[in-house]
Amino acid sequence: MANIKSQIKRNRQNEKRRLRNKSVKSSLKTAIRKYHEAVEAGNLEGAETLMRDASRKLDQAVSKGVIHRNQAANRKSAIAKQQASLTAAA
Repeated sequence: MANIKSQIKRNRQNEKRRLRNKSVKSSLKTAIRKYHEAVEAGNLEGAETLMRDASRKLDQAVSKGVIHRNQAANRKSAIAKQQASLTAAA
């Protein structure tokens, strides 16, 4: 345990950030998983709305500094590409 006042405060801040980041990442994974499940089930309308929701959550994670903007762009691109192939096949 730290003895220095500033380090004690820094530890508190880090713990708060860690918990916030964990929460954001968890909701992000859930949104993407729900989208993939809708795609597997062949639910076109549901997949479309879930894709938009996942994209929104990715953007929010970037704005909060939880993930890098390029990682969000790559993930959005992957789900958009999957959605496009799904609609083209239908």
